[in-house]
Amino acid sequence: MVQGTTSDAGKSVLVAGLCRLLKRRGYRVAPFKPQNMALNSAVTIDGGEIGRAQALQAQACGLQAHTDMNPVLLKPSSDTGAQVIIQGKALDAMEAEQYHNYKKIAMAAVLDSYQRLQAQYDFIIVEGAGSPAEINLRDNDIANMGFAEAVDCPVIIIADIDRGGVFAHLVGTLSLLSASEQKRIAGFVINRFRGDMGLLQPGLDWLEEKTTKSVWGVIPYLNNFYLDAEDAIQLQHDNGHRRQPPFKIVIPVFSRMSNHTDFDALQLHPDVEVCFVGPGQVMPAADLMILPGSKNVRADLSLLRQYGWDTSIKRHIRYGGKLIGICGGYQMLGERIDDSKGIEDQPGLATGLGIFSMDTTLQTAKILKQVKGRLALNKGLGPPTEQEVISGYEIHCGLSSHNESYPSFILLDDGRKEGCVSHDNLVLGTYIHGLFDEPAATNQILAWAGLVGDRSIDLQAKREEQLERLADCLESSLADACFAHLNLMEWTHPPN
Repeated sequence: MVQGTTSDAGKSVLVAGLCRLLKRRGYRVAPFKPQNMALNSAVTIDGGEIGRAQALQAQACGLQAHTDMNPVLLKPSSDTGAQVIIQGKALDAMEAEQYHNYKKIAMAAVLDSYQRLQAQYDFIIVEGAGSPAEINLRDNDIANMGFAEAVDCPVIIIADIDRGGVFAHLVGTLSLLSASEQKRIAGFVINRFRGDMGLLQPGLDWLEEKTTKSVWGVIPYLNNFYLDAEDAIQLQHDNGHRRQPPFKIVIPVFSRMSNHTDFDALQLHPDVEVCFVGPGQVMPAADLMILPGSKNVRADLSLLRQYGWDTSIKRHIRYGGKLIGICGGYQMLGERIDDSKGIEDQPGLATGLGIFSMDTTLQTAKILKQVKGRLALNKGLGPPTEQEVISGYEIHCGLSSHNESYPSFILLDDGRKEGCVSHDNLVLGTYIHGLFDEPAATNQILAWAGLVGDRSIDLQAKREEQLERLADCLESSLADACFAHLNLMEWTHPPN
């Protein structure tokens, strides 16, 4: 199990790298995260919902993502409340104290999923959440040491030296663990190091002497490294030499923005500049604006108006600018959003931006689907071309109905007409996430928005390239210590 001294210490990346490392050596390996809190989620092969990081780790293992890989997912809808998803299915919305008491029940689902994976794979690489030193959350813990103790799992702790204070982080974390938990620590990993190893070595020697724990390895800082972020928005990735001036895409950052990984391919595009606009900031002029998904659409719509973004959006369209709404952003483009059941927040009704004559009603049952189809932008219904093929996933509670007829945006393989295009051809709306993951389709969408060219990024190929790069890095910095420890274990299955 990989635990971290802090959030964003590198747990998700290290788990992905270890998974790919073991896969390359012929072992059957699967990722596992008992409990995740994130607004970035993925739809699994068994029709459930898990954290985005576990879907990426599944790819590192050469597997389809499955709900057993992340049996508990919390999707915050307010500062104190979240939707609780157990083994891929939304259970209920709970306040923090209510969920804290519920964790004893959630642990049963965690162990159930873990045991199923344990019966199928040589190795399970487990990712913790946050830090095990959060002593206020120790009771009923299922995310870190509570899980490790329950299944008798060895733990390594990773810390980010780029943040500073790495020795304090590691020693302090260790000192706040119980005696049995301290014994469980197999070693430390230091992440994102850049500098002279000779200058770091005295610190490593001191750390091992002080704690009696081994430093398994020091992972170097990888420049221009890209993998899907678990939750926090990553600023513009290095995408090579852009054209001047670049094609500018503006995206408002909602307080409960979800699945911002939708825009990774755009950030990597060599001709595109993605500008995320934060709370209170003015939306600049853009070639294309995109309204992203939201876990609390009515609350984020209220903030959009509070910041004056609605005025900027309508001015953008009035002057011929293009606009795309995805999932919650699509719902905002309609006339009404009805959450009378209180699915996302207190029961109520909100008035949308009125760009589409469309009403949305939030339902208890969440729609979770992997989808494929083809673009229908200004095209007939003949055989699809490679440039039109699109794949992605739906993940929403809202059902939207149009009060007038609009051209469809996407024709899905299951026969459904999905999304819509405004009559003036300036606005697109869709429930499909992963809209820009297929490069040929992205070229077509950007051409509709005004950027003509064929330089969109193949995101799947990029992930594979980076996973291999990460595994190569771990081969040289961590593998010897890792496999020296793993070889002590008894095998129930030989390597493939």
